[in-house]
Amino acid sequence: MKPELHRPLPVARIGADGLNRVVEASPTECAALAARLGVPAVLGLTCRFDLKPGRDGVVAARGRLNARVVQNCVVTLDDFETTVAEDFTVRFLPEADQAEELDLEADDEIPIRDGVIDLGEAAAEQLALAIDPYPRCPGAKLSQRELDVPEAPLARLGALRARH
Repeated sequence: MKPELHRPLPVARIGADGLNRVVEASPTECAALAARLGVPAVLGLTCRFDLKPGRDGVVAARGRLNARVVQNCVVTLDDFETTVAEDFTVRFLPEADQAEELDLEADDEIPIRDGVIDLGEAAAEQLALAIDPYPRCPGAKLSQRELDVPEAPLARLGALRARH
């Protein structure tokens, strides 16, 4: 299956000095990304990659993601536009060399498949990680009633029992 944002780059094109690439999503790709991410709209996405070759076929990448996304407020349920701006680092490495266990402190690892890295898919994954999973419109607040911790279901029975 072809990803929504597909920008293949053969690793062999990354010279000893590295390579800089920019990925920009078209309106059609933005619509497909919005569907994938479950948001009302992705209005724009640009991602810059600074790629440096490493040892054993690893490619280190530093990047900058900029996107405009429409999200749904968890408080008001209104749609609102937000910007996403993230600096990130990832490592592209041969599929066979990926770590078995997840290390939350390490850079994200993205597999190199058949000597090719997909910068578009890497950008899409960074967007997925960067958007707020519980977005709130600017100024949206829960009422005090919604913030109050509900009483335990049997607390009233316990209070009645204590009186008798």
